[in-house]
Amino acid sequence: MSYALLASTRYDPFLLSCVWNNDLDGPSPYLLLHYQADRLIASAALNDKAFRHGTTLSNVKALCDKVVREHNDFRGETALKVRVVLNPSGELSATATPVKEFTSDPTLPSLFNPITDLPPTFALTIHIDTQPTSDTISLKTTDRRAYDDARIRAGLQPLGSLDPPANDAPDDVILYNTRNVVTESSVCNVAFYRNRRWVTPPLAAGCISGVLRRWLIEQHRIFEAVEDELTLNSIKDDEWVLVSNGVIGCQLGRIKLHTSTKTGDYVKD
Repeated sequence: MSYALLASTRYDPFLLSCVWNNDLDGPSPYLLLHYQADRLIASAALNDKAFRHGTTLSNVKALCDKVVREHNDFRGETALKVRVVLNPSGELSATATPVKEFTSDPTLPSLFNPITDLPPTFALTIHIDTQPTSDTISLKTTDRRAYDDARIRAGLQPLGSLDPPANDAPDDVILYNTRNVVTESSVCNVAFYRNRRWVTPPLAAGCISGVLRRWLIEQHRIFEAVEDELTLNSIKDDEWVLVSNGVIGCQLGRIKLHTSTKTGDYVKD
């Protein structure tokens, strides 16, 4: 097996005030950790010949608690991106890196109506990839070659690189498949505003089954597109795009079909 299964979540004390983020134990400082554990367990079951079983929400949470305690010892309550890896042997490991604390509900951008609402003062700059990608799957794994290739084409660095991006690089880049159907960005699920609602590519198009994507669909904040609804031809310059993942929550961006300077910091999943 050339890859391990991956879950990227966020530890943030602000999340304790978000009732929608509660798990079976009550308020949780981890962003939808029970959904993260569900996805790890389901993904391992799909690969039962390679991955040993035994992953549970309790041991994922215990591991996250351990790495948070180790990182925040003498540092206070620092918000963290927590990266959990499930190896084929069944071994779980985790690392943590600091992120900027939430100051508001991270799902609020999904309520934005581009037709009637005042636009936010900040939006990410999002480009479209210059060529199709054919080998993405719905599992979230450590094999990021297709996404890093798209990032490089956009002038961005692969995740984990300390090298600076190109001066005209966007904040993110959106991928599409060989049928010219939009799939996802290099680090997020995406949704476009169509017929007065946010519409996201179906898993069959080749996008990862994101945990926040799942929550947004369950809450009727976004809806799965019908077949070939979100093609390249339907994407317009400067239109709004909703991006989401298990670390940043939701953010709004604007499509730039031509080279444009990026607008700010962006936390990757």
